[in-house]
Amino acid sequence: MKITILKKSRAHGLRKFNFSEVQVISILFAIFAIPVFTAWLGYQSAKSPTEQPLSAVAILSMQEEIKQQNQQFEDVKAQTQLQLDALTSKIGELQVELTRVNALGQRVATLAKVNKNEFDFSQAPGIGGPAQPIKPLDGYTSTDFFQGLDDFSAQLIDRAYQLEVLESVLLNKEISSELRISGRPIKKGWTSSYYGMRTDPFNGKPAWHAGIDFAGKEGADVIATGTGVVTFSAKRSNYGQFIEINHGDGITTRYAHNSELLVVVGDVVSKGQVIAKMGSEGRSTGPHVHYEILKNGKTLNPAKYVNRR
Repeated sequence: MKITILKKSRAHGLRKFNFSEVQVISILFAIFAIPVFTAWLGYQSAKSPTEQPLSAVAILSMQEEIKQQNQQFEDVKAQTQLQLDALTSKIGELQVELTRVNALGQRVATLAKVNKNEFDFSQAPGIGGPAQPIKPLDGYTSTDFFQGLDDFSAQLIDRAYQLEVLESVLLNKEISSELRISGRPIKKGWTSSYYGMRTDPFNGKPAWHAGIDFAGKEGADVIATGTGVVTFSAKRSNYGQFIEINHGDGITTRYAHNSELLVVVGDVVSKGQVIAKMGSEGRSTGPHVHYEILKNGKTLNPAKYVNRR
């Protein structure tokens, strides 16, 4: 197939152009295909703009933005750690204070002779009930939380102070009771001689007896009749192995004729503590305790103290 095209020219008149079939197809393809291809490229560019190559300026800008975000993250992380450290410290303080309150509570309960079955500080109190959903607290901040902890800590300190005052009152009563001279200086035995005038067991003559004698078995326990400080613990003329205890307020007790002394000068002894073993040393006819009570150096009749309740 052959195509002829005539073109009019002023210089040459009509000019004739002959095209083969292949040439015609090529020309038509160029005319129609190039615009279509160009349009397709524009569409793809508009459809996937992110796939366009990034410039160096854009990359630097993104890197700077990422750097700033990382810095913000580190700042938030550091602030959070500070708050956690503060919270941990505050909880530690509360635990210490709570332990102190529990210890004081147990001490006060013991002093007050409260039944452990009724009130036991060593056991957690029984609590319970159905769970109820709660709404988030609008505007509740970490500052409010720490303020709540501070308030709770203040309450614990206040309760501890109240318990200390109560303990002091009860302890003073207990100390007064411990210092109060009462009872016999033995656990087992009997009264063998009273305070006052009597017949001397060695010569049969009237003689003044400044204490009360409590007889028993050799080696039996001799106990303190009140809390005090040992001021003498050694042999003493007719008293044999002898102990003297100062109870304050001018009151002194004496324990004589012991076979063994279990305390030394300076020891603080409590009421009912075993301080010696019964014997018959010194001016004695057999195992017993010669018991005296003095007020500002003058002997008193121990009978009223022995019978105290």
